[in-house]
Amino acid sequence: MTKGSFGVESSSDVQRTAGRTRAGGGRLQSITMIVIFDIGAPLATYSLLRSAGVTAVMALLLSGVFPALGVAIGAIRHRRLDVVGVLVLAGIAVGTILGLAGHSARLLLLEGSVPTAVFGVACFGSLRTRRPLMFSFALEFTGPDTAKGREMTRLWQYEGYQRVFRVITAVWGVGFLCEAALRVVIVDNTSTGTALAISKVMPFLFVAIMSAWTVAYGTRHRKKGERMAREITETSHHR
Repeated sequence: MTKGSFGVESSSDVQRTAGRTRAGGGRLQSITMIVIFDIGAPLATYSLLRSAGVTAVMALLLSGVFPALGVAIGAIRHRRLDVVGVLVLAGIAVGTILGLAGHSARLLLLEGSVPTAVFGVACFGSLRTRRPLMFSFALEFTGPDTAKGREMTRLWQYEGYQRVFRVITAVWGVGFLCEAALRVVIVDNTSTGTALAISKVMPFLFVAIMSAWTVAYGTRHRKKGERMAREITETSHHR
């Protein structure tokens, strides 16, 4: 811990510590929400209702209330409904309509593929726009008014920086389309309970893998850019 000259934390140290504490608390709260509303509660509800003799279709419908509730709580807490929340609610609505119309538990389970596939297609579609989707998400997550956000906006003028985010967006698009296709295969080839359990965990596994790749890819190109900048600086000094 950094101390002032009298062994007391300086105001800037306190602000940084408080900022990290708030950020850590926010991440922990988000993870807790996901574990409860997106994984734990739906699986527990489905299992209990099936044990009580409720049909698979009705059990899935009722277990789907919790993810929708999680989105609603997040929207109230942040005072806005983000794109991911809209896609999740759309997927639940489509799955519910298809499941009730066809009286099919498998159709209900495919609801998770809807927002995943839409997001994948949106990634590819955004490659033809001024800013690809993953750059917009990264800027929104970072905060456009923060120092890092302003730095991202400034760097966007460079072709190499744009190319990095276009590659990232394309890879995420492929990843989400693969996940949507894998969901369909799992639903068609496993029991309802197994498919539900896998479909609740798989999105977070995919996001973790894609995020790890994104960090590694971004770090490699950042180091490459820093190395090139040093070489240019050294060359100019020699002249």
